[in-house]
Amino acid sequence: MTKLICQRIMLKLSGEALMSDKGGNIDPEIVKRLATEIKELCDAGIQVGLVIGGGNILRGSEQAAEGLNRVTADQMGMLATVINALAMQDSLEFLGQQVRVMTALKINQVCEDYIRRRAVRHLEKGRVVIFAAGTGNPFFTTDSAASLRAIEINAELMIKATKVKGVYSADPEKVKDATFYSRLTYDEALDQRLNVMDTTALVLCRDNNLPMRVMNIFESGAVMRLMQGEEIGSLIERGN
Repeated sequence: MTKLICQRIMLKLSGEALMSDKGGNIDPEIVKRLATEIKELCDAGIQVGLVIGGGNILRGSEQAAEGLNRVTADQMGMLATVINALAMQDSLEFLGQQVRVMTALKINQVCEDYIRRRAVRHLEKGRVVIFAAGTGNPFFTTDSAASLRAIEINAELMIKATKVKGVYSADPEKVKDATFYSRLTYDEALDQRLNVMDTTALVLCRDNNLPMRVMNIFESGAVMRLMQGEEIGSLIERGN
């Protein structure tokens, strides 16, 4: 059996990753495909924490720009992440994978309150834990929430799922000759403003020595190959 490089990971998905080109906020087929890949990781013995953004439904910063109070807008965005978490939970359970949604907001009728020790225990029992509602505070993104939760649960690796190969010097869909970075440090990502994650998230990972892998989640089987030691995407580390 191939040795795995990590036992516990945090996977960060954007809300937009759940959308299809045909329109609609959530594409059940895409959710099912992503759930299948996550279940394969769990079947291999990897403990998976998951954070999903809410941008496919509502993005708080955009609503605030339209005139809505920023605190209210961000709270609406937090609820959008709960909707996505419940959709992923349902798909994982359909595949036979045990899963728990834990939220930073109190919504006891549909999910558990986030308690760090309980989250770790769920992971130890082989359950996927989906962390919803961000940090529970306005002005923080789900990127920051993913970094925070990853550190709290002692994840060995953060995986930032994107639609491109990894980190580039510019948007590769707009700039054809953009440089691909297979490895870089957090300071380099911050200094060059590469828009990997927001600054707070990157600094949290850097200061707590949590490595991050940025990769294309739509490449079938890529996450499992990464766990088996294949160099996939871009690796960001603290550096010397």
